Amino acid sequence: MNWTWQFLDENGCLVSVSEDVADPASFHSQADAETWVGESWQELLDVGVESVNLLNNGAISYGPMSLRPANPPQ
Repeated sequence: MNWTWQFLDENGCLVSVSEDVADPASFHSQADAETWVGESWQELLDVGVESVNLLNNGAISYGPMSLRPANPPQ
């Protein structure tokens, strides 16, 4: 299986992300992909990504999933 993330802007349009941000580009398992986005969400927000779709062999497994915290710190 080939797990990848699809990056979306605030309008839900696809966004390209540089390789230094989106490295690695694909994952061997869903768990690896989810761990990576859990560690990288802030950097993704910083470059304009608002939400993501998780793809499994090119098909959407789930998403769009917002990268914004549900209850932002005050």
